[in-house]
Amino acid sequence: MTALLEVTGAVRSYSPGVGVRGVTLTVEEGEVHALVGLNGAGKTTLMRLILGMARLRSGDIRIAGTPVARMTGSRWRCVGHMLDRPFAYPELTAQRNMLVAARLRGLPASTAAEAARKALDDAGLGDYAAVRARRLSQGNRQRLGLAVAMLDEPRLLVLDEPTNALDPAGVIDLRERLRRRAARGAGVLVSSHHLDEVARIAHRITVMNRGEIAGTLDPGGTDLERALFDLVLSDDERRNRERV
Repeated sequence: MTALLEVTGAVRSYSPGVGVRGVTLTVEEGEVHALVGLNGAGKTTLMRLILGMARLRSGDIRIAGTPVARMTGSRWRCVGHMLDRPFAYPELTAQRNMLVAARLRGLPASTAAEAARKALDDAGLGDYAAVRARRLSQGNRQRLGLAVAMLDEPRLLVLDEPTNALDPAGVIDLRERLRRRAARGAGVLVSSHHLDEVARIAHRITVMNRGEIAGTLDPGGTDLERALFDLVLSDDERRNRERV
């Protein structure tokens, strides 16, 4: 397999927050790599660094072999993402939001409309195309944000808590869509608090704690929540011993 994402020794600290301290991980073609941890573990900060939304203090991040700092607009086109909150201009309809996203992604006008329509249909929002984003339910706004992230079949997906606000049908639909994307060769980095859900699709599960990699979990293992807390506790105890 080929690494679509390579993070090596990534460091970015915040005061008084934890940030990211020496994180190394990869996402391969055709792989779903889940990133889990307690609140404040550094998962979102790491994703912001990957997407060029924050600068590294040290370390290296490459997407398909290109350092993030050197990524051009055409190269970013192969990356879909959703962080913090779904992308949507509240006064625009779902269809217009998708058209804006398509043009920002660099799609030509001749294909943008069809790509936007397909993305809405795939997300189950075809019936809401003419509805302003501010009038969509929270779950459908989440679907809209995911539709934007998955627009035009990006090679790499970076998704932060993508199942937030989704009903059970939406969660199952997202699961199957991510499986299909990975089967077609895309790489997916996804953070989630829903361990049982990500274990259904993840090839690897990496645990972050206080800005560092604490270890990994077996997606096929049992009682993943207990395993997560045991790993975090063990990592905290290690840190305490090192301070003495």
